Amino acid sequence: MTAQPTPLIIYDPSHHVAGVRFQKLGKLYHFVYDEYPYLNTGDFVIVETVRGQQMGQVIGFVERTNEREYKDILRIATPRDLLLKQQWEAKEVEALIDCRDTAAQVGGYRNVKFVKAEYSFNGANLTLMYQTDDEFNPAPLFKALRKHNTANIDFRQIGPRDVARIMGGQGACGGPRCCSTFLTDFSPVSIKMAKTQGIPLNPTEITGMCGRLRCCLIYEYEQYVEARKQLPRRNKVVGTPHGEGRVIEIFPLRDGVNVVVEEQVHFVPREEIVPLEEFRALQDKAAAGCSKNETGACDCGARRPKSAQQDLNAALEMAHGVAEAGEAEDGIEDAVAEAPAAEEEHSDKGKRSRRRKRRPDHRASSTTGGTATGEHPAANVTHSEGTTRPPKPSKERGERGSRTHRRRRSRPKGGASEGGSSE
Repeated sequence: MTAQPTPLIIYDPSHHVAGVRFQKLGKLYHFVYDEYPYLNTGDFVIVETVRGQQMGQVIGFVERTNEREYKDILRIATPRDLLLKQQWEAKEVEALIDCRDTAAQVGGYRNVKFVKAEYSFNGANLTLMYQTDDEFNPAPLFKALRKHNTANIDFRQIGPRDVARIMGGQGACGGPRCCSTFLTDFSPVSIKMAKTQGIPLNPTEITGMCGRLRCCLIYEYEQYVEARKQLPRRNKVVGTPHGEGRVIEIFPLRDGVNVVVEEQVHFVPREEIVPLEEFRALQDKAAAGCSKNETGACDCGARRPKSAQQDLNAALEMAHGVAEAGEAEDGIEDAVAEAPAAEEEHSDKGKRSRRRKRRPDHRASSTTGGTATGEHPAANVTHSEGTTRPPKPSKERGERGSRTHRRRRSRPKGGASEGGSSE
C-alpha cells in the first residue's frame, strides 16, 4: 500500500506573508510573495537583508497586518544557488582557522574568542562571530584578512548563550542542549523562578554550560505559580484529619503539603486541608450578627434557630415581615403620590383666605352705616404684616364738606347786621 501525497495548501498572497529562516534555529523573518503565489513551505528563496542578499527557507505562512511594512522576496532559489551554498559552507571552517591564526599574528586579541565564520550563499559576504568581555578593535585584523580574502568581511559580537548554541554538546540533564536543538529565541530567566520551584540556589544546580541561568527554569514556572495559589503558605496553621498543624513544606506538583501535628509529619492533600483562620473569621462574623441595620437591632446571625421546626418558623416570620413591609411600602408610595395634590389644594385655600382678608367689606358698611364709634369700616382692616391700615376719607363726607363751604361763600356780607337789628 503506497502512501498518498499530502495535498498542498495555497495561501492568498494578499492576506498572508511568508516566514523565512536563515539558520537552522534562527528567528523567523516575514516577506511578501505577491509575485510567487504558488510558494510552498520548504522552498528556498533569495531575499535582501541588512547584510546583503541571503538564502533562506520558507517555514510557514501567517496573516498579514497593516501595522508594519514587509520586504519582497526577490526570487526563488535555483539548483545552482543551492550548489553554491554547499560549496561556500564547506569553506567556513577554513575561514575560521585563518581568522584565528591571523589574530594571533597581529596580537591584541588574546581575550577574544572567535566562534564561527559564515559565508553568504554566493560567497560575497563573510561574517565572523566572536565573544568577548573586553573592548574589541577590529581594524588591524580587518586589514590583515583583506590581503588574502576578497569577500566583504563583517565582525559580529554574540553572547554566551549564542556561543553555547553554536558549539552544541550535552546539557546538565544528560541530553542535547535545548538551545542547539529546538529553542529559536531566548526568554528572560530570573532567580525568582528557581525559588518558586524550590530548587536549591546552588550555582551548579541552576546555571548551564554557558554560565547563565538555565533556560529550562522557565518551562514549568507557570504551572508552579498556579499550583501554589491553591495551597497554604509555609508556617500557616491549618486543620487536617490528624488535627491542627503547621505547614512546613509545600509540594505544588503533588498538590499537597507536609504538616507537623504533635511533632509528627504528615502529608495532607489539598482536598483535606481546612483553612482555620478563614473558617474562624467566618464563625466570628456569624456570631456577631448582621450589620445591615445601623441601630444594631438585626441579630439574625446571633440568634439562629437550631432545629428544623425553628428554621421553618423563622422563615415564615421572615416572609410575613417581608409582606407587611411591602404593604407599608405601598402605603408610603400612595401617600407620596397624593402629597402633591393635597399640598396644591391647601395652597389654593390659603390664597383665597388671604384675598378675603385684604378686600374691604363695603356691603357691611353701607348696611350698618358704620361702626359704633363712628369710624369708617376700613379702619378695622389689618395688613398681612400685622399693622393697622389708616382710615380713608369717605366720599360722602367729602361731598358734604364741599357743599357747606359753597353755602358759606354765597352768604351776603350784610346778613350779620340785619340779624342783629331784628333782635
